[in-house]
Amino acid sequence: MNKPFNIIDRIKSFDFALQGIKTFFVTQHNSWIHLLATILAVTLGYFLNLSSVEWLFVITAIAIVFITEVLNTAIEFLCDKLTTDFDPTIKKVKDISAGAVLIASVMALLIGLIIFVPKVINL
Repeated sequence: MNKPFNIIDRIKSFDFALQGIKTFFVTQHNSWIHLLATILAVTLGYFLNLSSVEWLFVITAIAIVFITEVLNTAIEFLCDKLTTDFDPTIKKVKDISAGAVLIASVMALLIGLIIFVPKVINL
């Protein structure tokens, strides 16, 4: 049965989400690499005066990388909760979710190269 709308519950849901983001940054070393890449891309984009469309691509690429990394982390935590013993199916699940992060990261790198390289060359 659905509970009626409650503003306190909605505020708590934001707190849970923020706790999840904190856990992600505290426990995942790759999160700091992604954060550094984000800071570099945003700083470079600011100084190179990206257009609105270029910013949309950069922001979307950054978001996709973080989203896939966060989901990969959640999947890994869940798999580790299920068993600490080697399991070939869990290995496949973890490898596939890590593969999603790799795909997103390569896509973000390509977007960055397409947008930033010509602007840097024109300096």
